[in-house]
Amino acid sequence: MTKFESSVKQIPHSQQSVYNTLSDLNNAQRLKERLPEGSTGNDDMDKVKERLQNISFDQDSLSMNVDPVGQISMRIIEREEPKTIKFESDNSPLSFNFWIQILPVTESSSKMKLTIDADIPFFAKGMVSKPLQEGIEKIADALAMIPFE
Repeated sequence: MTKFESSVKQIPHSQQSVYNTLSDLNNAQRLKERLPEGSTGNDDMDKVKERLQNISFDQDSLSMNVDPVGQISMRIIEREEPKTIKFESDNSPLSFNFWIQILPVTESSSKMKLTIDADIPFFAKGMVSKPLQEGIEKIADALAMIPFE
């Protein structure tokens, strides 16, 4: 297994608020509804919007199409309120575990770090390591921008 970690993201919301939002994947619908119509002029935000439009989800699982890998699905396997949400791949071309760690900073702010532990075949490690590291960083950036309250 190969581990990829995001940098630590500061979030101007309480640990409990962040946990409550991220531990129920149905909240992704709320995020999709808050996205502005059309181009925002921010390339990163426009890419996040495009990806969110291709996600299907329920309370415990989500599925998305990611180029060039294909369909990736994961489901929540453990919730440790209010600090950790753990996911596991489900019907995906790569086997992986993914977790979100949320720590309090103050009563009204927290910090978050994402980790992926992926089972990458040796021959593919060189091709997918950089995109996975960049991907986890972009996911962390997107999650840090969520209106949690």
